[in-house]
Amino acid sequence: MDRHLDKLKQALQSAIADMSNAQLLWHPQEKWCAAEILEHLYLTYTGTTKGFQKVLQAGAPPTLHPSLKQRWQILVVNGFHYLPTGRKSPPMAQPKGLPLEKVKNEFENKIAEMDVVIADCEARFGKRVRLLNHPVLGPLTGQQWRKFHLVHGLHHEKQLLQLRDAVFTAPAQPA
Repeated sequence: MDRHLDKLKQALQSAIADMSNAQLLWHPQEKWCAAEILEHLYLTYTGTTKGFQKVLQAGAPPTLHPSLKQRWQILVVNGFHYLPTGRKSPPMAQPKGLPLEKVKNEFENKIAEMDVVIADCEARFGKRVRLLNHPVLGPLTGQQWRKFHLVHGLHHEKQLLQLRDAVFTAPAQPA
Protein backbone atom coordinates (compact mmCIF):
# COMPACT_ATOMS: atom_id res chain seq x y z
CA MET A 1 0.00 0.00 0.00
CA ASP A 2 1.15 3.54 -0.72
CA ARG A 3 2.87 5.13 2.30
CA HIS A 4 0.39 8.03 2.47
CA LEU A 5 -2.60 5.71 2.54
CA ASP A 6 -0.94 3.35 4.99
CA LYS A 7 -0.30 6.30 7.32
CA LEU A 8 -3.95 7.31 6.90
CA LYS A 9 -5.19 3.81 7.75
CA GLN A 10 -2.96 3.61 10.84
CA ALA A 11 -4.07 7.06 12.07
CA LEU A 12 -7.77 6.25 11.75
CA GLN A 13 -7.38 2.83 13.36
CA SER A 14 -5.58 4.40 16.30
CA ALA A 15 -8.11 7.23 16.66
CA ILE A 16 -11.07 4.87 17.14
CA ALA A 17 -9.23 2.15 19.06
CA ASP A 18 -10.98 1.14 22.28
CA MET A 19 -14.14 3.10 21.44
CA SER A 20 -17.39 1.20 21.92
CA ASN A 21 -20.25 1.53 19.45
CA ALA A 22 -22.07 3.76 21.94
CA GLN A 23 -19.01 5.99 22.20
CA LEU A 24 -18.68 6.13 18.41
CA LEU A 25 -22.29 7.33 18.24
CA TRP A 26 -21.96 10.08 20.89
CA HIS A 27 -21.69 13.64 19.63
CA PRO A 28 -21.94 17.23 20.79
CA GLN A 29 -25.05 19.10 19.73
CA GLU A 30 -25.15 19.84 15.98
CA LYS A 31 -21.81 18.08 15.34
CA TRP A 32 -21.04 14.76 13.73
CA CYS A 33 -20.29 11.75 15.91
CA ALA A 34 -17.21 9.60 15.30
CA ALA A 35 -19.33 7.10 13.35
CA GLU A 36 -20.53 9.87 11.01
CA ILE A 37 -16.98 11.11 10.50
CA LEU A 38 -15.91 7.55 9.62
CA GLU A 39 -18.87 7.25 7.25
CA HIS A 40 -17.94 10.55 5.60
CA LEU A 41 -14.41 9.27 5.04
CA TYR A 42 -15.73 5.90 3.85
CA LEU A 43 -17.90 7.71 1.29
CA THR A 44 -14.95 9.75 0.04
CA TYR A 45 -12.94 6.57 -0.48
CA THR A 46 -15.75 4.79 -2.31
CA GLY A 47 -16.44 7.90 -4.39
CA THR A 48 -12.80 8.23 -5.40
CA THR A 49 -12.66 4.54 -6.25
CA LYS A 50 -15.74 4.83 -8.47
CA GLY A 51 -14.27 7.89 -10.18
CA PHE A 52 -11.04 6.07 -11.00
CA GLN A 53 -12.98 3.00 -12.18
CA LYS A 54 -14.85 5.25 -14.63
CA VAL A 55 -11.53 6.57 -15.94
CA LEU A 56 -10.38 2.99 -16.54
CA GLN A 57 -13.68 2.10 -18.25
CA ALA A 58 -13.46 5.17 -20.48
CA GLY A 59 -10.02 4.08 -21.63
CA ALA A 60 -8.50 7.51 -21.06
CA PRO A 61 -8.48 10.18 -18.39
CA PRO A 62 -10.31 13.37 -19.21
CA THR A 63 -8.18 16.23 -20.48
CA LEU A 64 -8.09 18.45 -17.44
CA HIS A 65 -6.11 21.57 -16.67
CA PRO A 66 -6.23 23.14 -13.19
CA SER A 67 -6.95 26.83 -12.92
CA LEU A 68 -4.54 29.12 -11.09
CA LYS A 69 -6.90 29.09 -8.08
CA GLN A 70 -6.97 25.27 -8.09
CA ARG A 71 -3.17 25.11 -8.32
CA TRP A 72 -2.99 27.35 -5.25
CA GLN A 73 -5.54 25.19 -3.40
CA ILE A 74 -3.58 22.02 -4.25
CA LEU A 75 -0.41 23.66 -2.89
CA VAL A 76 -2.16 24.68 0.33
CA VAL A 77 -3.72 21.25 0.94
CA ASN A 78 -1.07 18.87 -0.37
CA GLY A 79 2.03 21.04 -0.04
CA PHE A 80 1.38 22.71 3.30
CA HIS A 81 -0.84 19.89 4.68
CA TYR A 82 -3.54 22.40 5.53
CA LEU A 83 -7.23 21.74 5.04
CA PRO A 84 -9.23 24.92 5.69
CA THR A 85 -12.01 24.47 8.21
CA GLY A 86 -15.61 25.48 7.76
CA ARG A 87 -16.18 24.04 4.30
CA LYS A 88 -19.34 21.98 4.12
CA SER A 89 -18.99 18.45 2.84
CA PRO A 90 -20.34 17.86 -0.68
CA PRO A 91 -23.70 16.01 -0.63
CA MET A 92 -22.20 12.77 -1.99
CA ALA A 93 -19.84 12.60 1.01
CA GLN A 94 -22.29 13.54 3.76
CA PRO A 95 -23.22 10.73 6.15
CA LYS A 96 -26.34 8.87 5.03
CA GLY A 97 -26.82 6.52 7.96
CA LEU A 98 -24.82 3.50 6.82
CA PRO A 99 -24.65 0.83 9.53
CA LEU A 100 -21.87 1.55 12.01
CA GLU A 101 -20.50 -2.00 11.83
CA LYS A 102 -20.20 -1.77 8.04
CA VAL A 103 -18.30 1.50 8.13
CA LYS A 104 -16.11 0.50 11.10
CA ASN A 105 -15.22 -2.88 9.62
CA GLU A 106 -14.79 -1.85 5.98
CA PHE A 107 -13.13 1.58 5.90
CA GLU A 108 -9.65 -0.01 5.82
CA ASN A 109 -10.64 -2.20 2.84
CA LYS A 110 -12.01 0.87 1.05
CA ILE A 111 -8.66 2.63 1.47
CA ALA A 112 -6.90 -0.43 0.03
CA GLU A 113 -9.35 -0.69 -2.90
CA MET A 114 -8.83 2.99 -3.65
CA ASP A 115 -5.06 2.52 -3.65
CA VAL A 116 -5.31 -0.38 -6.10
CA VAL A 117 -7.49 1.47 -8.62
CA ILE A 118 -5.30 4.58 -8.44
CA ALA A 119 -2.24 2.41 -9.10
CA ASP A 120 -4.06 0.73 -12.03
CA CYS A 121 -4.78 4.13 -13.57
CA GLU A 122 -1.20 5.27 -13.05
CA ALA A 123 0.13 2.10 -14.68
CA ARG A 124 -2.18 2.54 -17.64
CA PHE A 125 -2.02 6.31 -18.19
CA GLY A 126 1.12 7.50 -16.40
CA LYS A 127 2.03 8.77 -12.96
CA ARG A 128 2.27 12.41 -14.04
CA VAL A 129 -1.12 12.52 -15.72
CA ARG A 130 -4.00 14.32 -14.02
CA LEU A 131 -6.37 11.40 -13.83
CA LEU A 132 -9.50 12.59 -12.06
CA ASN A 133 -11.16 15.84 -11.10
CA HIS A 134 -11.62 16.64 -7.40
CA PRO A 135 -14.82 18.68 -6.74
CA VAL A 136 -12.87 21.54 -5.12
CA LEU A 137 -9.19 21.11 -5.95
CA GLY A 138 -9.71 20.27 -9.61
CA PRO A 139 -7.71 17.72 -11.60
CA LEU A 140 -5.20 15.66 -9.61
CA THR A 141 -2.62 12.99 -10.34
CA GLY A 142 -2.87 9.68 -8.52
CA GLN A 143 -0.23 10.71 -6.00
CA GLN A 144 -2.00 14.02 -5.41
CA TRP A 145 -5.21 12.08 -4.72
CA ARG A 146 -3.42 9.89 -2.17
CA LYS A 147 -1.89 12.94 -0.47
CA PHE A 148 -5.26 14.71 -0.43
CA HIS A 149 -6.88 11.71 1.30
CA LEU A 150 -4.08 11.68 3.88
CA VAL A 151 -4.43 15.39 4.66
CA HIS A 152 -8.23 15.13 4.69
CA GLY A 153 -8.14 12.04 6.89
CA LEU A 154 -5.68 13.60 9.35
CA HIS A 155 -7.97 16.64 9.56
CA HIS A 156 -10.77 14.32 10.62
CA GLU A 157 -8.46 12.26 12.84
CA LYS A 158 -8.11 15.38 15.03
CA GLN A 159 -11.90 15.51 15.33
CA LEU A 160 -12.06 11.80 16.15
CA LEU A 161 -9.44 12.24 18.87
CA GLN A 162 -11.34 15.20 20.33
CA LEU A 163 -14.53 13.14 20.39
CA ARG A 164 -12.69 10.20 21.96
CA ASP A 165 -11.22 12.44 24.65
CA ALA A 166 -14.61 14.02 25.31
CA VAL A 167 -16.42 10.69 25.57
CA PHE A 168 -13.74 9.14 27.81
CA THR A 169 -13.72 12.13 30.18
CA ALA A 170 -17.47 12.88 30.19
CA PRO A 171 -19.31 12.00 33.41
CA ALA A 172 -21.47 8.90 33.13
CA GLN A 173 -25.05 9.62 32.14
CA PRO A 174 -27.78 8.28 34.46
CA ALA A 175 -29.61 5.27 33.05
